[in-house]
Amino acid sequence: MSETIEIEFKNLLTKAEYEKLLHAFKVKDEQIISQRNHYFDTPGFTLKDLGSALRIREKNDHYEMTLKQPADVGLLETTQYLSKDEFLAAIKNGILPKGIVHERLEQLDISFVLLEYFGSLTTKRAEFAYKEGLLVLDHSLYLDTEDYEVEYEVEDFQRGQLAFKELLEQYRIPLRKTPNKIARFYQKKI
Repeated sequence: MSETIEIEFKNLLTKAEYEKLLHAFKVKDEQIISQRNHYFDTPGFTLKDLGSALRIREKNDHYEMTLKQPADVGLLETTQYLSKDEFLAAIKNGILPKGIVHERLEQLDISFVLLEYFGSLTTKRAEFAYKEGLLVLDHSLYLDTEDYEVEYEVEDFQRGQLAFKELLEQYRIPLRKTPNKIARFYQKKI
């Protein structure tokens, strides 16, 4: 289990822009991995209203539950690893395991028993080092929708923002308002 601050910049892409970046960074098919995010919230979207999100990520037979909460800069991510049995209990029966995520939700006065499984989003992801951070190219599929985005994860907000802006300018990609994946998922779900 861990707690980290996530600082990232993101921008939605057209399919052509996504393919241009794959080509520019010489991404091979075998570098693209698939992962699935499973989203949870209360029926009244209490987490969403707090600017928070709860997901279980399924990747290469590994499972991790992450609570994302607003921080002064970026997001506070609280993560705990799950066994396959815990993952299946959460997805099939809505039974989430105890641990640090449960403790953080209690601090927000959100009862674990009120959380419901809302569905999943599959992402085909390529990620690699770029300047002082991690560049991520995503092709996501969810609720009869597919979209493309570039993310840039960094430790320093100002230097990361500048590098991301320069990247978009270099490849002539307009800056677009880009909600995070769970927000896009919920926009289609509601």
